[in-house]
Amino acid sequence: MGNQKKLTKQDINKVYFRNLFALQFGWNYEKMQGLGYAYVMMPVLKRLYGDNPEAMKRALKMHLGYFNTSQQMSHLIVGADMALEEELGIESEEAVVSIKTGLMGPFAGVGDTLFIAIYRAIVFSIAAYIALQGNPVGLFVPLIACAAILFARYKFTYIGYNSGRKLAEGFADRIAPITEAASILGLTVVGALIPSVVNYKTNLTFAFGEVTFALQDMFDKILPSLLPLAIVMLSYWLLGKKKVNSTRLIFILIILGMVLGNLQNVLTGLAGLF
Repeated sequence: MGNQKKLTKQDINKVYFRNLFALQFGWNYEKMQGLGYAYVMMPVLKRLYGDNPEAMKRALKMHLGYFNTSQQMSHLIVGADMALEEELGIESEEAVVSIKTGLMGPFAGVGDTLFIAIYRAIVFSIAAYIALQGNPVGLFVPLIACAAILFARYKFTYIGYNSGRKLAEGFADRIAPITEAASILGLTVVGALIPSVVNYKTNLTFAFGEVTFALQDMFDKILPSLLPLAIVMLSYWLLGKKKVNSTRLIFILIILGMVLGNLQNVLTGLAGLF
């Protein structure tokens, strides 16, 4: 285990600029930023695995996997990724995937709040107020703020890289527990996203005399967010089928929603007859 080749500052800077402009390249519903992430990491992959075709294939396959986070915060993940692969080589594959999966969700929430919601509200409100006074300084406020963000993203790259090196050097012989912990974190984040992202409820009710039975209430008592969980599990199972990709899955879910929605209306109408 380990890698004899080392990254140069030029390699890291290339990754920074690629991440700055190209992380969203090739965005798609199946891998989100996966294709852009692989492009961002290419200078590192060429440096570390350029003379090892098999390792290069494994690394490309790893980086073409699913990835989606706030662009501003992604520099921290990319930096840690570079350091792990530099210190441990392709054997860091499991740790890299686990860290990407575990951090992209929390970082997305933090980054979108700080660098989109709060940043835009504060910076452009100040700029607009100054501009309304007829002061040309208002024009430069967003430019200065943008320069500060670019500098912060540059520092994030090196913070992530240095942190990743410390992790790899200090725990190289104990990477398995760290990988397992990162995997658990990733699964926890994905599980927590299910009820917050997938929002489906049924309003199907049945009346038996003076008693009204709500199907959704029964599901909530069995397991909160049972229907969203069922939809996610069905989607995961379908994606395991050979001829099902993300695009076909979207159409399957649309058709399923239309069928179940109409079936619910029919059952509700029939229940009202009794």
